[in-house]
Amino acid sequence: MKKTAALSVALGTLVALSAASNIALAGDKVKCYGVIEAGKNDCAANGHSCAGQAKVDNDPNEWKYMAKTECEKLGGTIGKPKS
Repeated sequence: MKKTAALSVALGTLVALSAASNIALAGDKVKCYGVIEAGKNDCAANGHSCAGQAKVDNDPNEWKYMAKTECEKLGGTIGKPKS
C-alpha cells in the first residue's frame, strides 16, 4: 500500500513539473511578423486560414511563434503590424 501511495505522489509531481515546464516554454514565445520564408508560417493570416500557406518570403503580415530574442535578432516585428 505504501508503494502505491509513493508511486502516486511521484507521478503527480512529474505531471505537475511537466505542465509547469510547458507553460514556461509557451510564455517565452511571441508572434514574430515579417521574418518567415514562404510556406513556413504558423497559422492564419493574410487572407488564408492555415499554417504553411505564406506566398512570399518576409511578408510583414505573416507570422511564426518563436522566442522573443530570436525574433528581435532576425529583425522581426512583435505583434500585428498596422495596416
